[in-house]
Amino acid sequence: MDKEPKIKIRVVSLHKSFGGNYVLRGVDLDVREGESMVVIGGSGSGKTVLIKCIIGLMDPDEGKIYVDGLEITSLSEKRKNEVRKKFGMLFQWGALFDSMTVWENVGFGLRHQTHLKDEEIKRIAIEKLALVGLRNIENLMPSELSGGMKKRVSLARAIATEPEILLYDEPTTGIDPIMADTINDLIIQMREKLNVTSIAITHDMKSAYKIGDRIAMLFHGRIIEVGTPEEIRNSSNPIVQQFIEGRSEGPIKIIDPSLLTLPPGPKRGARYWMGREHFQEVIGDEKKEV
Repeated sequence: MDKEPKIKIRVVSLHKSFGGNYVLRGVDLDVREGESMVVIGGSGSGKTVLIKCIIGLMDPDEGKIYVDGLEITSLSEKRKNEVRKKFGMLFQWGALFDSMTVWENVGFGLRHQTHLKDEEIKRIAIEKLALVGLRNIENLMPSELSGGMKKRVSLARAIATEPEILLYDEPTTGIDPIMADTINDLIIQMREKLNVTSIAITHDMKSAYKIGDRIAMLFHGRIIEVGTPEEIRNSSNPIVQQFIEGRSEGPIKIIDPSLLTLPPGPKRGARYWMGREHFQEVIGDEKKEV
């Protein structure tokens, strides 16, 4: 009989709000050891908030998170810092420090988590840069890099401490399709070479299908479906189908349809939308109600 896979990360009834904005409304999710889990969902659906709670950058209002069976949400900050050493994270826009060289950026975690000297940190940084396909750039500044190179430097930083878990925040955002596919290939390689557990959040379905062992959809603050890429493609859930097909019509409402029709007005002048009922036209310095 096959052995049940170990649960590396377990999220139980997670809630998080900001003022009156309820972002997470009871998220439940299990991530197995060694798997690549992709969380999909629209912009503003709470994907980034979820992984920030998982890594401990945000505290949930309610619910629990377990890492290797240890409940971490109630730990002291000191104990949380110990657990965070298991994580590496690729931030959405790279989040490189402009005042540091590439190797100093890659070695940032090593400098703060170890007692290694600069020479050893630089050696490890160069080694990790080579692993993501970058050579002879360790002394450059971030301003000298392209968007794709910044993503790869950020990935090298994420793996520099040899973490057990990698988190990817929109890894293909802001780069061209060819570089996006290169990043997808690197994510797969990181899992295979480093045997890490990974969670990637994205709204890029091409990326999700390629890198995910399983895909979970976050909608209205809850995980509404989890399955393999093939199961998600063939989902009978109309919300999932609308999202993965990128259709404007369906149960997911992005905008009030009545706002799509502007009231009639003069053809000339600069128009400023002031709401459904209130519309202004400016001709020169004179403002008129229309």
